[in-house]
Amino acid sequence: MTRVRVRQHVNPLSNKYQQSISIPHWSQIYSNLSQPFHLDLGCARGRFLLQMAQKNPHKNYLGIEIREALVTEANQIKDEYNLTNLYYLSGNINYFLRELLTSLPLNMIELVTIQFPDPWFKKKHQKRRVVQSEIVEILAQFLSKKGQIFLQSDIQEVAEEMCEKFLENSHFKPLTPEIWLTENPLEVMTEREIATLNKEEKVYRTILILNQS
Repeated sequence: MTRVRVRQHVNPLSNKYQQSISIPHWSQIYSNLSQPFHLDLGCARGRFLLQMAQKNPHKNYLGIEIREALVTEANQIKDEYNLTNLYYLSGNINYFLRELLTSLPLNMIELVTIQFPDPWFKKKHQKRRVVQSEIVEILAQFLSKKGQIFLQSDIQEVAEEMCEKFLENSHFKPLTPEIWLTENPLEVMTEREIATLNKEEKVYRTILILNQS
């Protein structure tokens, strides 16, 4: 398949991305809805989840990406692999996350990953960043009790801001006393992470869990 070419960044606040989306009938997508879910917010081309789904058939994977062309391509590829534990959905997650999570089986969100999101460096554009207080609160409501949030970026400012947004919410705390992880605990790395490490540049990673106290 020819690699689809799309714009690297799109404005999530434009009218085009403030529309409702059609939520699929999940029983027609996943072969086993009783399996725990891993959500990847901002999954880009979806190659990370493609590998994860192949390695872990006992888990369900759902990637969310704002650029529709990438989602179409990713779903075509997952169909070629005949994967029934993986799906990609297109839309602005800041606009429909609650609706999406309400549609999924209750208490089955085991892991949420947000990896190398668009940095939006200009201060006037930072409201476009994916991790906002509203998103954090919704995830706190739907994450399973033993669920985890995995964040990473090669830009320190972005990683710190994402982490702060979660820790400002009383529902979350770091998994370990040392907030930043030196190694990726997941069995698959994204293309961006591999490229960053090959340049011998630093990746900032953390895992957050629900505060049970």
